[in-house]
Amino acid sequence: MEILILGLLLFIGLHLVPTLPALRAGMLQSLGEKRYKGMFAMLAALGLILIIVGYARAPAEPRLFNSFIGARHGAPLAMAVSFILLAAANMKGHIRAWVKHPMLLGIGIWALVHLLANGHEKATILFSAFLAFVVIDLISVLRRDSYKPFEPALKYDVIAVVAGLLLALLVMTFHRQLIGVAVVPWGV
Repeated sequence: MEILILGLLLFIGLHLVPTLPALRAGMLQSLGEKRYKGMFAMLAALGLILIIVGYARAPAEPRLFNSFIGARHGAPLAMAVSFILLAAANMKGHIRAWVKHPMLLGIGIWALVHLLANGHEKATILFSAFLAFVVIDLISVLRRDSYKPFEPALKYDVIAVVAGLLLALLVMTFHRQLIGVAVVPWGV
């Protein structure tokens, strides 16, 4: 469990640096943009590896609460929406123009549905941490008014929907092999 927590602290901690503009500016100034981005990417990757390894090694028990049946049944639809939002995050489409911060919303949906559909201690720690990150970061981006308007194009929405749905179907199909839990009847 310690490896999971260390990974979460590293990964989420790094991703919260932009919520402290003075800290980020100081790091950029002292390290330079290339070195800052390189270190950020390297440490984020290490954090993600620690999260994956820590989650895999952490015991499944104890169960802190019973999973919500509605979350389990609604997860495939929620995850399809989440993947579409994640795909739209860096595209100049109407989805991004309307939602403003689709990546945060997509991660929030992913975290909430997985939190409610599980109930195990390690899942509660993992998904609660990401949900807290989303709330903190969303408050920060709204305060900093970090959204930059653009002229949306429908083709990017089509790409986001198709790519998001395909990726969601792929992940759902192989979820049992990847994570150990079958989430759809056609899963392998």
